[in-house]
Amino acid sequence: MNIAEKEQDVMEEFSVFEDWMDKYSYLIELGKDLPLINEKYKTNQHLISGCQSRVWLYAELKDGKMFLSADSDAIITKGIVSLLVNVLSGHTPSEILEAKLDFLDQIGLKEHLSPTRANGLSSMVKQIMLYARVFQIKLKEE
Repeated sequence: MNIAEKEQDVMEEFSVFEDWMDKYSYLIELGKDLPLINEKYKTNQHLISGCQSRVWLYAELKDGKMFLSADSDAIITKGIVSLLVNVLSGHTPSEILEAKLDFLDQIGLKEHLSPTRANGLSSMVKQIMLYARVFQIKLKEE
């Protein structure tokens, strides 16, 4: 499944919920299913700056694809990073860099987050894109 198809799935899943409290509950459930980051990566080096809560994000390159793992000490933030990991992990750096991530607006996430959480979401996306750029360069050098 490509990134656009995964984004479409997320939009369909969220469209089931009318109320934002239900959407938040769903985000919390997604966070519970997030494959946890290895404890050795829960360091300041992998901590995302700009987030109100603590979010660790680790990326690795395997067979030309980028794989993400993450964790957060806040349940809603953990759900948000889970969305990004589920949609982007397992794709090439180029595919990730080309991703529009329109689903974040389509599901209404940005408009229903507090300014600090919205800033955190932006910081998570920036960090993932930075990893993708570095891995893309690395692949070109090989």
